[in-house]
Amino acid sequence: MTRVIFAAAAAMALLAATPVASGEGIATPGHATKQSLSAAYTGKVYSPYAKRSYPERPLWGDSHLHTALSMDAGLFGNRLPPRDAYRFARGEEVVSSTGQAVRLSRPLDWLVVADHSDGMGFFGDLAAGKPDLLTFEQAARWSKGLAQGGEASVQAALDLIGTFSQGKMDPKLLGLYSPGSKIYKNLWEKVIDDAEAFNDPGRFTALIGFEWTSLINGNNMHRVVIFRDGAVRTRQVVPYTTQTPIGSPDPRDLWKYMASYEEQTGGEVLAIPHNGNLSNGIMFPLEAQWNGTELDETYVTQRDKWEPIYEATQIKGDGEAHPFLSPDDEFADYGTWDIGNLDVSEAKTNEMLAGEYAREALKRGLQIETRLGTNPYKFGLIGATDSHTSLATAEEDNFFGKHAGYEPKPDRMSHPFMENENGRIMGWQMVASGLAAVWATENTREAIFDAMLRKEVYGTTGPRMSVRLFGGWDFTEQDLNSRMPAIVGYERGVPMGGDLRSMPEGAEAPNFMVIAVRDPIGANLDRVQIIKGWLDADGATHEKVYDVAWSGDRKPGADGKLPAVGNTVDVANANWTNTIGASELGTVWTDPDFDPKQKAFYYVRVLEIPTPRWTTYDAFRYGIDLPEGVPATTQERAYTAPIWFTPPS
Repeated sequence: MTRVIFAAAAAMALLAATPVASGEGIATPGHATKQSLSAAYTGKVYSPYAKRSYPERPLWGDSHLHTALSMDAGLFGNRLPPRDAYRFARGEEVVSSTGQAVRLSRPLDWLVVADHSDGMGFFGDLAAGKPDLLTFEQAARWSKGLAQGGEASVQAALDLIGTFSQGKMDPKLLGLYSPGSKIYKNLWEKVIDDAEAFNDPGRFTALIGFEWTSLINGNNMHRVVIFRDGAVRTRQVVPYTTQTPIGSPDPRDLWKYMASYEEQTGGEVLAIPHNGNLSNGIMFPLEAQWNGTELDETYVTQRDKWEPIYEATQIKGDGEAHPFLSPDDEFADYGTWDIGNLDVSEAKTNEMLAGEYAREALKRGLQIETRLGTNPYKFGLIGATDSHTSLATAEEDNFFGKHAGYEPKPDRMSHPFMENENGRIMGWQMVASGLAAVWATENTREAIFDAMLRKEVYGTTGPRMSVRLFGGWDFTEQDLNSRMPAIVGYERGVPMGGDLRSMPEGAEAPNFMVIAVRDPIGANLDRVQIIKGWLDADGATHEKVYDVAWSGDRKPGADGKLPAVGNTVDVANANWTNTIGASELGTVWTDPDFDPKQKAFYYVRVLEIPTPRWTTYDAFRYGIDLPEGVPATTQERAYTAPIWFTPPS
């Protein structure tokens, strides 16, 4: 199996002083000739940095952040408006809602403030004790909890979430904060004003968006909606909501809203589903939607058009894979939340899982495409925080939790996050995740949005590792040795999110060039894996995980499994060392099991060496013991958008 240690030119300055893996397996130059050297140079002109039209570095951001404008975030205790969220994301120090100074290790490149469209603005009036509002029993109940503060406020927020999830919120109350009301229109204009104020093309991008919070009896079908456009176009509409008759919980109706926006304004918009793990099986239907409506040509073409990417990892659980669905994948069980739906009003069963996780959805998409002609689940993978604190913190050593009630404090690990007769989610089960990386040509709304549309994206659980993936038919190890593999990657192949070009005559199997460089201030890399899913002649789907590049001199065992990389974590002191692993990994890998008659997809998963989990940092900083059963370490990771192969018809 090929294993190559390489360096990407853009990362060399950052990595010059970092340890690298042992010399075994490093490609050697061999005996060069004038002819071979001339053919190996792939630049268009002498300067290899000139005449480039492809994206040169990933831009890091959070596509899903809530502020005090979201009614649940406000009731939980968030007091920070969008302006503070933008200030924080671009690297400024702010004071959190619980009075703690907080700052990112490095600024983000872009941010989407995605407050809930339903009830936007409700909390501000509730906190102000608006008399007309308190005539509603529900508002008065939640106002009482808010006034008491602390745990009472958290319970009031959970009560609000449960009430909304079950469709029991007073429609007259909600109507005050819905499209058509002056309150709502004025607030949306303020949201746009804030985004315009902080949007700084080339330096920091503030994309305008909102969250459409569809819930079917507590089953999650949420989408974040993102506009490519600025104030001129987005002021012509207001966000779409889920409560009838103004809104709808059906994604088909959301897509109609999006189509209407584009027709009305000439702008562009997309949607990002998230937390299928809390949908109890309805996020990725195979035959019919939750309401019995069969999937048809309209559904699959519209979903494919409007939802090019999926949020596969965030605070409320990782959604790439599940150990029940992928029993042979030793890394499938990462940050898994699977006790029930969003409000835990219905317990989870194994039969629901296939409609919830990204890898299974990618496989289902191949089946649906065979039946209906379009793959509705042909999406790229990203991460986001879904934080309700206005703070986009995804790093383990700087984690400010899901909401203000779980900002850093000694007991946040051991306190139940949510609990009822169907199960319990403890505070320690929050996942310090994630971030989105987009391979955009420049830091602007347009370029970032366009990268999302073409799915040239990947997600991580927090670290900022650089990952490239190209698929083609004739990559060689010399392409890695060129030190600028992206040049040939774009010229002879397709990047993550793309479709393999037609199989050339004489080719036997596709090959993939994958390149991973560690986060400059983070942990070394353990391994690079390629996950393949395919559809056989009988219409059944399959998957396989291949270890394609790894650090050290490990060799797969008789069972095909690669030995663990080791563990340098000092739990007592919340520290680790980069004395194992590699700072950079790359390879050209050819699919050994390729069948040109089978539909298939390939995506990359990159794993870091073990590092301290946020719970370990809490234990160290507060001088407390980790509760029994709480994991002390984690293996952070990245997930790329797939590359697809479709046999010629």
